[in-house]
Amino acid sequence: MKIHEYQAKEILRRYGVATPRGVPSFSVDEAVTAAESLGGRVWVVKAQIHAGGRGKGGGVKLAKSVDEVKTLAGQILGMQLKTHQTGPEGQKVRRLLIEEGADIKKELYVGMVVDRGTQKVALMASSEGGMDIEEVAAHTPEKIHKVFVDPDKGLTDAEADDVARKIGVPDASVAQARGILQALYRAFWDTDASLAEINPLILTGDGRVVALDAKMNFDDNALFRHPDIVAMRDLDEEDPAEIEASKFDLSYISLDGNIGCLVNGAGLAMATMDTIKLYGGSPANFLDVGGGATAEKVTEAFKIMLRNPGLQAILVNIFGGIMKCDVIATGIVTAAREVKLGVPLVVRMKGTNEDLGKQILKESGLPIISANNMAEAAEKVVAAAKGAK
Repeated sequence: MKIHEYQAKEILRRYGVATPRGVPSFSVDEAVTAAESLGGRVWVVKAQIHAGGRGKGGGVKLAKSVDEVKTLAGQILGMQLKTHQTGPEGQKVRRLLIEEGADIKKELYVGMVVDRGTQKVALMASSEGGMDIEEVAAHTPEKIHKVFVDPDKGLTDAEADDVARKIGVPDASVAQARGILQALYRAFWDTDASLAEINPLILTGDGRVVALDAKMNFDDNALFRHPDIVAMRDLDEEDPAEIEASKFDLSYISLDGNIGCLVNGAGLAMATMDTIKLYGGSPANFLDVGGGATAEKVTEAFKIMLRNPGLQAILVNIFGGIMKCDVIATGIVTAAREVKLGVPLVVRMKGTNEDLGKQILKESGLPIISANNMAEAAEKVVAAAKGAK
């Protein structure tokens, strides 16, 4: 789950991270009121979407008067903001953050993720913060410093101070930087985050260390422990099909291809998509119905896939372990009849009650294309998708 910048800053402030003063706004009038309440002579009008690169996309602007705040808020609210993370379709801006200006002397980067190799939280930091951090990672990786935090000790003073100095924090500000890095770690740990990022972390003209931006993502599997974070969810930022899928405990992610995939098991789903690509096709979605799918669940899965207007064919690839092939077959037949399936359907199933499942499909009278293995299934669904165009 993702949240907006202003929400991430709200969480970080609870742990003692210094941020500029800011007010979220949902209309031009609210933006003007926010600027007036903040006071000062310079404000930043920031689009709030679940994507990075907002500045390069025109979603972050500096205003030097309240009238300019009003003008910029009117321009940014409602715009279809396109960044390298939104894709070509962009994301509609429905929220703003009006923030006081900052005296930026130096931009730094700090971020935390879970490192699966060491099974620890990895702190990453760089002296090259700002809008081009991806370029730094790609072309000058030696400028990114890493610490793998021992969960028994947390981020120690020595580790935090060492990282701060390596990224160019002057001695007079190291104590502040240490406090922010340790607070970021505590926030990451306590909230079951999967990502916590401050880019940029700035040094101001008077030596303060301030989080000018913030981004946090959270492990969906731990959200039951954090109702306050769940309350921050913005459904407008999520794919409607993915929201619908979550209601039925389906793992669904929209992609830009034309072949729908319905699979049980995340690993098999990834392998299925890879095989489709190998045979020249393009997956329209990732869809894992899980190990305990019912006929009703399969029907909902079909409905969600068929919402995609570019869908040309569907591949169902089932391994019957916990999930029995006859249950899936019943679900497929029920779904195909209920939704009046109008695209080719290829089914490959192996495992428990496989013969019974195949018999159910055969006796259904539906034009289902059978396959005996993944390669054959991929080959047939790619051909079917091309024939459906």
